[in-house]
Amino acid sequence: MAGEQSFKAVINDTNPTFNGRAFSMEITGSNYNHLLGKKIGDTVDGGFLGEGDQNLTGYKLQITGGSDVTGRPMRSDLDGGSVKSILITAGVGYKGKKYVKKNGKVYRYKHDGLRRRRNLRGNVISPETRQINLKVVEVGKRNLGIIFGVEEAPSVEQASTEEA
Repeated sequence: MAGEQSFKAVINDTNPTFNGRAFSMEITGSNYNHLLGKKIGDTVDGGFLGEGDQNLTGYKLQITGGSDVTGRPMRSDLDGGSVKSILITAGVGYKGKKYVKKNGKVYRYKHDGLRRRRNLRGNVISPETRQINLKVVEVGKRNLGIIFGVEEAPSVEQASTEEA
């Protein structure tokens, strides 16, 4: 399917025992359509994201950001899904640094109040969006490491010895 649209979802597990590990997956088909029109800060059900073995049933995920086809970041305080040119200080979409070459070396200056005009994407997920960042708000029954194949599921023998 050459013309099929897709998102790359980066799911961050905020559980402190896993040190904020991130997992990525492709979202296509009806799951793609489910996310269109959602905003940064909205909570989505994980059952709509995964397919087959990577089903995230029981998980609640919050949209924390994303980027479009060209790599422009989405910014939560810009309404809509289009590209807007705004004057910003250091924050999402601009690091607030100025590089200056002196005597063959490059120096980095970080001034307070340094502002630049940048083209950034709004906070609504649109067909131009290619990556969506999500964080886990509510945990399901299965561990994310097991769902994505990073960890092995405990076998029946190990589970019975741990209960005893």
